[in-house]
Amino acid sequence: MKFRLADVDSLLEPGYVEDLRAIPMAQLRERRAECQRIEVALSYLRRMVHGRLDVVYYDLTRRSEGRGSSEFANIVENMDGILAGRIHAHYSGRLTSILAPDFEEVALEELDTIAGIDSLQVLPDLTDDEVRVIADRLTDLEEKLSDRRRHLHDVLDKLHQEIVRRYKTGEANVDSLLQ
Repeated sequence: MKFRLADVDSLLEPGYVEDLRAIPMAQLRERRAECQRIEVALSYLRRMVHGRLDVVYYDLTRRSEGRGSSEFANIVENMDGILAGRIHAHYSGRLTSILAPDFEEVALEELDTIAGIDSLQVLPDLTDDEVRVIADRLTDLEEKLSDRRRHLHDVLDKLHQEIVRRYKTGEANVDSLLQ
């Protein structure tokens, strides 16, 4: 199944986590697994946006400081520093069990429309304003992904809390996992 950004919206509908007590444990686990799969894809897509933003910001900084070649080769030569320079984590610190989804499963169309490899290759040829537009559009996409990801974490928390509640109350037990 291929992940699309719209897939997240159905998981964020209030009805998805309404009356969790009435949902069978197997279905609860399926929902949690689905949310985890989508969260991994969202996180991956978000990291892809960050990487492209780093490249765009590098070019904008290079321009404003008047340093480095205006050739795409300059970007390629500095790629390791570009991608390592802005590492930060301002999110919940969740560690996913899978760090990257199957590449075929993540739809990159929206990202590629904004800053695909073709537009990154011609970045040095674009005007400052054109590069800023790309940066702004990437920033908007990153904010949209981060917002959905935060809300998805809320859904995962509710699902997890219900699973834990069932184990604590004896409605579910570890033996049922072995059957």
